[in-house]
Parts: sequence; C-alpha cells; structure tokens
Amino acid sequence: MLSPQMNASRQIPPKIRQLYRCLATKASVGLGEARPYADIPGPTKFQLARAFLPGGRYRGLPVHEMFLDLNRQYGSIFRMPSIAGVDMVLTMNPQDYEIIFRNEGQFPYRRSFQVMDYFKRVHRRDVFEGHDGLTSGNGPEWGKMRTAVNPILLQPRNAKLYMSNLLQVSDEFLERIRSARDPTTQEMPDDFVEDIRNLVIESICSVALNAHLGLLRENRDNQDIVSLKCALKDVVELGFQLDMMPALWKYLPVPSFKKLMAALDTITDFCCHHIELALRRVEDDAKAGRQAALGLETSILEKLAKFDRQTAVIIAIDLLSAGADPTLVSLGGTLLSLAKNPSKQDRLLEEIRGILPDKDSPLTMENMKSLPYLRACIKEGIRLYPIGPGTLRRMPHDVVLSGYRVVAGTDVGIAANYQMANMEQFVPQVREFIPERWLRDETNSHLVGETATPFMYLPFGFGPRSCAGKRIVDMMMEIAIARLVRNFRIGFDSIENAFKTQFFVQPNIPFKFKFVERDD
Repeated sequence: MLSPQMNASRQIPPKIRQLYRCLATKASVGLGEARPYADIPGPTKFQLARAFLPGGRYRGLPVHEMFLDLNRQYGSIFRMPSIAGVDMVLTMNPQDYEIIFRNEGQFPYRRSFQVMDYFKRVHRRDVFEGHDGLTSGNGPEWGKMRTAVNPILLQPRNAKLYMSNLLQVSDEFLERIRSARDPTTQEMPDDFVEDIRNLVIESICSVALNAHLGLLRENRDNQDIVSLKCALKDVVELGFQLDMMPALWKYLPVPSFKKLMAALDTITDFCCHHIELALRRVEDDAKAGRQAALGLETSILEKLAKFDRQTAVIIAIDLLSAGADPTLVSLGGTLLSLAKNPSKQDRLLEEIRGILPDKDSPLTMENMKSLPYLRACIKEGIRLYPIGPGTLRRMPHDVVLSGYRVVAGTDVGIAANYQMANMEQFVPQVREFIPERWLRDETNSHLVGETATPFMYLPFGFGPRSCAGKRIVDMMMEIAIARLVRNFRIGFDSIENAFKTQFFVQPNIPFKFKFVERDD
C-alpha cells in the first residue's frame, strides 16, 4: 500500500491541472465565440505528404506515435489535411469526447474504407445486396440492422446461448497447452501465437456460425483454416493502406487491391458455407423433433437468421474481420501483463479460487459475476496494449472542440485508446500494470488522472456504434483467463517489444509463455 505522502507526490502537477481546466473551459465556448475552423493548427498538405515519403518524419512510424508527435507540435487538437479524401481533425483533449458523442446524431457516421465499399457494393453484391453491415455501414440501413441485432448480441440473457460453446473451446485450449509445452521447461513453442489466434477464431465461429471447427485439435493445420487466417491478417493491414493513399486501384491494376479482394472473398465464402451447414442442421433437427426433445434453446445464429439470413452472414463476416486480430492482441497483452506481474496474478488467483475451488470446478453465468478483479485485469491489459488509435465520427453539424469551431461534415478523430496508454497526465504510473485503478474503490482514485472522464477509455467505442461483439469478446476473454490462471502459473522469461504497430497492432515476438501446472 502506498503511503499518503507517496500518493501525493504522484498527483498531476498543478500546471498540468491548470492546462486541462483551461481546455475544459475552451470546450464549453459557444459557436459564436469559437475560433474559426481555419485557425486549427496542423501540417500543410505538402508537409504531411512529405512526411510519409522515404526519409520522411512518419515513414514507417506507427500511427499512434505520429499522433503523439503531432500532439507535441500542435497541441491537443490539430487538423490533418487529406491527401486523398476528407480532412480530419484529431483531438487528444478528453473534454471534447463527450461533445463529439453527444452530437453524433441518430445514425453516427463513421468513414468506411472505399475498398470495403467496393467489395460489398460491386465485387460481392450477390452476398450483400447493397447492405454494408455493422462495421462499415452508415445511415438508416445501418440503423435498421443495428436495431435488429442489438437485442440478440448485447442482451445479457442471451450470453447463456453461447457460454457452453466458449467453455468447450476453453477446455480444448487447455488441452492444447498441456500437449504442446516443453515437458522440461513448461515453455510453449515459438508458434503459440497461432494457438491463441485459433482460440479466438474458434470462439467467434462457435457463436456466429454455431460451428465447431476443430482449430485447436484435428484441424489446426487444415489448409482452409490456414487460408482463412491469412485472409484475416491481410484485411486488417491492406484495407488501411489502400484507403490512406490515393485510390489508384480505381484506375490501375494494383496488386495489393487484388490481394485484398481475394482475402475478403475467402472470408465471405467461408462464412456463407458454414452458415448454410449450420442452418441445414437446425432444419434437420427441427424436422426430427430433436431440438424440442432435448429442450435446446435457439442459438444466436438461428436468432439472426430468423430476422434475415443475409444478416446472419454479414454479422459473421463483421465479427471475424473486425474481431479476430484485435481480440488476439487484447488476450495476449493481458496474459503478458499477468506474466510480468506475479503479485497481480496471485491476487487474481485468490479471487478465482473463491468461485473455482478445484481446477475442474465449473464456470457458470452466476459465479462469473463475482470476478471484479479479473475484469479489472482485462481492462488494464487492454489499456497497456490497445488494438488501435481510436475512432472517427463525421460531425452532422457544427460543434466547438477545444475552443475551435469544427464545421459540419468534418471527420473528427478521437485518440482515446493510445492516449490512455501513453500519457502520464491522464494515467499516473502510465506504463505500470495496475488493475486496481479500475476497481470501484476510493483508495485507488489517485491511479486515474484528475482530468479523466468516462469518455477517455473507449476500447469498445461508445453509443449506437459501440462494438456489437463486446459481450462475446468479454465472455471469451474472462473464461479463457480465469481457466488459465486457475490451472497454471503463467510466466514469460523476456518480454520486449511484444507487439508491432502500423495502424493496427500485431504480435512481434514468439509468445513463449510458460504454463506451470498448479498443484491444487
């Protein structure tokens, strides 16, 4: 426990507090008093383009490092002139975030990748029929789909429909660890990151496709699965690369564009095939009366398909494309944090033992409610290893951000995720893994900066456009980490530069965790 004197020494300096009080005051300025949009500082179009060329300031630099550098040069809000589209204003002032979200409108507009629009509207119109889905769609059509799927994906009572599937996948993950680790060192092989990826993909598919693919067992090296994983990686990186630069793919045969279309085809065909198989099984069971006889509830997939089969396909594609690699990073980062901090791991074990007295004790919807420290560990792990820099909103009308008038139609970037991870004034002891900062306990209030707002920490977004798969990801991570910590002491000999970042985050080193069996 820190002494009061030590706590006081780690408070935010008065100058910093004064600065952010000033920012909060600026944010409350009315439209008539605000400084004009043209006065928002930032690089010129030429300066920004030059910075991305060979030898340039941002050539090969992770996006979050670029944002932090621009923040140092221009302040908490700056304008990035577009090289190939709409200008973007990026704010790193948390007092602006509530203004943005409270003014995003009924159908919040988030700029989508042009290449994704082309894929859905032209290349595979046979599947999407003009619908964009949840991740890239906008407007009333997006709102209609979101309204339909929210009760299915986000209502807590529906979690029981897929908990047994996630528990089965977790059991297979434990078996995989026991069979793959070195019998002497208890260390996992260099490619263990693929097992974590398989855990995530198998978990998503068990919910979205109602399918057991055997990724952690007999189908680990299946060529279709290998192709799917390669496609998921390509979509994450190539989509961003093609969207950031001028759209030459509209006029020239760009190899990376063709590669992206092939990757999206692979994911789409995979989802369509397995959904058809799953729904055929459901129909066969219904005809034979097996589902009613066994008292089985309708699965998530069936609920989505009852609304519209096309919706079931689109949601599965969105969950896989947008959820696989980010969840891998979040789970891997939390495990790395626990491995580096054995005292925190011990405290978590004590909590888990309270609901799982034996290693094979069952996890249930009821006893998982009693795991606040587990959820705090996951929240802190995601803070330390965020998946991306933040989110975008296109303002439907003029707003005032940090004292400037931001005009309607401007894309506003909210750099909450990396900001939380990298700036001491918002999170004291910023590079330390301290789950206690997220517990509802006044003794830990000094572990979050005085300028913190509820809108600062947004790994799953906020409002109507918050992540539709949040409950699935939460439950998958909670089950996996609870079972791992209850069964093994988790270690890692040398953790340096575990992840690499361009726009999104990817593993950078072999995940050679040590899983030492617990005696009880």
